[in-house]
Amino acid sequence: MRLAETVLERIGARAEAEVRVAGGSSALTRFANSFIHQNVGEEGDVVSLRMAADGRVASGTTSNVDPDRLGVFVEETLERCRVQPVDPHWPGLTGEDPGGPAVDHYDPATAAAEPADRAGRVAAFGAAGPDMEAAGYCSTSGVEIAFANSAGVSHEGRYTAATLDGIHRTGTSAGSGHAASNRLDDIDAAAVGALAAERATGSVGAYDVKPGDYQVVLSPECVATIGIFLAYYGFNGKFHNEGMSFAEVGADQFDPAINLVDDATDARAVGIGFDTEGTRRSPVTLVETGATKGLFHDRRTAAQAGAASTGHAAPGSEVYGPVPSALFFAPGDRSAEDLIEEVDRGIYVATFNYCRVLDPKTMAVTGLTRNGTFMIENGRITGAVTGMRFTQSFLAALGPGNVLGIGNDARWADSEFGPLIVNAPSMWLGSWHFTGGTEA
Repeated sequence: MRLAETVLERIGARAEAEVRVAGGSSALTRFANSFIHQNVGEEGDVVSLRMAADGRVASGTTSNVDPDRLGVFVEETLERCRVQPVDPHWPGLTGEDPGGPAVDHYDPATAAAEPADRAGRVAAFGAAGPDMEAAGYCSTSGVEIAFANSAGVSHEGRYTAATLDGIHRTGTSAGSGHAASNRLDDIDAAAVGALAAERATGSVGAYDVKPGDYQVVLSPECVATIGIFLAYYGFNGKFHNEGMSFAEVGADQFDPAINLVDDATDARAVGIGFDTEGTRRSPVTLVETGATKGLFHDRRTAAQAGAASTGHAAPGSEVYGPVPSALFFAPGDRSAEDLIEEVDRGIYVATFNYCRVLDPKTMAVTGLTRNGTFMIENGRITGAVTGMRFTQSFLAALGPGNVLGIGNDARWADSEFGPLIVNAPSMWLGSWHFTGGTEA
């Protein structure tokens, strides 16, 4: 906090300012061909500064916290501020802090993890597929963040994160596995490796199937990608203000089985309890029993909408809009295997890849399946199919009548936007539109 206050003291009364200092350490252990080939780590402080003078706004970031260099950084940012055009939508600084629930998603053991701790997880992952080649990574981080602005608001927070992601590969196929948490000890590397190995061996001898509409059972990774796309393009206050969002607050846009919240205060979440503007993160109910209930806002989008910020500002949100921090789909009461047993004929999908939005208003998305796509017949997986391309409205996929079952296996899943953003279960959907193979 002292570093943030020092920056504010250098600015004085010359501009409104907010300072965010992030410090700590992060480390990554990579493996390929079943061997660890890289272990890297970094630690230090990063200072992010945003200031406004007479409605002119500029920002900057530096990792050089030498006192002399920090002074130069402040003056350079102030000079950029003076030459900017007036920002008519500058919402001002976060003011009075009403307080809120304590948020501390920090595990000392994860923050202090050594290379050997990550290597042990890599070894367990690899041992699950002894006759295959393994590749992937294991990462750990421990971060402390301080925020202060010239309106007198200050916060401190900290979090830890751990991720294991990898594939097992035969000569002709590959299968994926993923786990993440705010505690490294929560990750069962052997189970993650076993799932990847099972998908890899099961994918040998994959065959083509005709494109068309199929029932699907989607893994948590696939559901997480659906969730992050819906959140980013639909529940985003900026998209909604500009008329580009599908969201109609109060309308029954989803199946009654769908419940979706963003809640940084949940004990399972990763991150801190305030956003980059210093606003406390509020739990936001996005979907409740199928009805659209809420949107994400930062101070800018909230001012334009006549609403209050929900604490979802992030770096770049003035351009991209507010973003989710901890999305949770409500789980169901059946295992993924139970869902598969209900399917007469359909497809199981382990991972989506290279998804791109075609139309944000309908949430039409095109993408590919990868690292585990299987035919389901008469309630059981009967063989692997080659990767497929789909074009599907993610909104319609979770729409009324199309959600036939939800798994009890909710976990942090790796979405198209990365890990530790969406906690999702498996889902059985009544229809998914495949348009061809991955070569199409």
